[in-house]
Amino acid sequence: ERWRPLLAEFFISNGEKLTTLSREQHARLATAMALNNDIAMVNGQPTGEPTELALFEAARRNAFDKESLECLQPRIAAIPFDSVRKRMTTLHRLDTQVIAYVKGAPEQVLPLCTEGLNKSPETILANAEAFAAEGYRVLALASRVLPALPDTLDAADIEQALDYLGLVALVDPPRPEAQPAVQDCLSAGIKPIMITGDHPGTALAIAQRLTIADTSHTVLTADDLSHLSDAELQEQVKTARVYARVSPEQKLRIVAALQNNGEFVAMTGDGVNDAPALKQADIGVSMGQKGTDVAREASDMILLDDNFASIVKAVRTGRRIYDNIRKFIKDTMSSNSGEIWTLLLAPFLGLPIPLLPIHILWINLITDGLPGLAFTAEPAEPGVMSRPPRPPRESIFAHGMWQHILWVGLFVAAISIAAQAWAIAREAAHWQTIVFTVLTVSQLFHSIAVRSETLSIWRLGIWTNIPMLLAISSAFLLQMAIVYLPAFNAVFHTQPLPAFDLLVCLGLSSLVFFAVEGEKYFIRRGWLYQTA
Repeated sequence: ERWRPLLAEFFISNGEKLTTLSREQHARLATAMALNNDIAMVNGQPTGEPTELALFEAARRNAFDKESLECLQPRIAAIPFDSVRKRMTTLHRLDTQVIAYVKGAPEQVLPLCTEGLNKSPETILANAEAFAAEGYRVLALASRVLPALPDTLDAADIEQALDYLGLVALVDPPRPEAQPAVQDCLSAGIKPIMITGDHPGTALAIAQRLTIADTSHTVLTADDLSHLSDAELQEQVKTARVYARVSPEQKLRIVAALQNNGEFVAMTGDGVNDAPALKQADIGVSMGQKGTDVAREASDMILLDDNFASIVKAVRTGRRIYDNIRKFIKDTMSSNSGEIWTLLLAPFLGLPIPLLPIHILWINLITDGLPGLAFTAEPAEPGVMSRPPRPPRESIFAHGMWQHILWVGLFVAAISIAAQAWAIAREAAHWQTIVFTVLTVSQLFHSIAVRSETLSIWRLGIWTNIPMLLAISSAFLLQMAIVYLPAFNAVFHTQPLPAFDLLVCLGLSSLVFFAVEGEKYFIRRGWLYQTA
């Protein structure tokens, strides 16, 4: 079932709570809902801002069609919504007069009403706040008949002595995947913050429903923020989770205050007024479906499906990609380090040069190329969303990577040179093939071991990366072909190895795997790289 973002749940008209509006008793309220908006028909479908779209469709469901009504009451002017007034007014020709329809926040509209109030404004506002506390987005609608269109469209002159028409309660249900996405954020060390123009009660109710806030949190409103200095705001943003009735300038202040506290801020927004905050944020994310062009231009990323859960999926994917890049670098540089140390140290120990240039090229081709490609298919490690974000300026060689590259390179060199010395001591003519094989196969074992930086390969699962298994198997078979097929012996200057010598090569090479598994065990116990 398609998720509906916003829906008019019920109406308050003449003191009654209604789910439908009749043409006889509630025509003025329904007419205001139908006409006071900027909804346009595109390819036969109404498009526009979600709140206005919800009002438009609610009116149309109750047989109050905007197009038909505009034939009787054509729109001649409008005073657009702004974040200070929190109201929108449209003016329509009605016979020889002009009628103004006003919609907006109840606390901004009700004080301007002098007619149609079957209860005191304070009582109606209290009811509106009670609905808001239940998570509803509440709007008040009013009208005023003018003798003629004013020469100047001054909101203060037009939006006064209004005739109260009623309230509309909109329900904005979170997507089913929103709450799990928020939980993933919290476990990943990402602090979700809600900044909205909605009523404080509505904002807090939705935030608590999504577990962004709990009962211990309060809401900071625009009035609260206006009385805070920059230093005080910087202190408040450390604990605040919900901001309501916030102006664009205050959104910018909130983002700047978080950044001044050392936070890395990602900001989502869709409107023109969100553009400054999107630009200020470290990562600005605009909405691809309902976002304005200005917001898209100011942002760093565009969310094509307007779904918060997609941001969390992107974080998960980004962490997986970054982890796999680290694994590739660790594997490649450790392998190359082993070759360098082997070639460098062997002559100092009185041994001949272990490898020919063609051997080095072959090792780099099959041990870097095939497993390197397979690392791109490595799935996210368990718990990838249960660790805090890395510092933005952290080196990719942090957390023990450079130490790993150094000791693994020396270890691979040690077993390769040991194999060389053992073969030469036995006067084996194929000693160079032994070194060649140990270096190649040990790097393949290393590629298997570094599939996780902390988890044992047995816990990670051998079969969780089939491309890696295929890459390792293919590389090993190619190496055996180089060793045992006469056509390749002449090209690579290799000789077939006796079974015992091959087993020795495999046994020595496997030591790299067990050594890296031991390193991961020490990391899990907290004995290595805690401050690396």
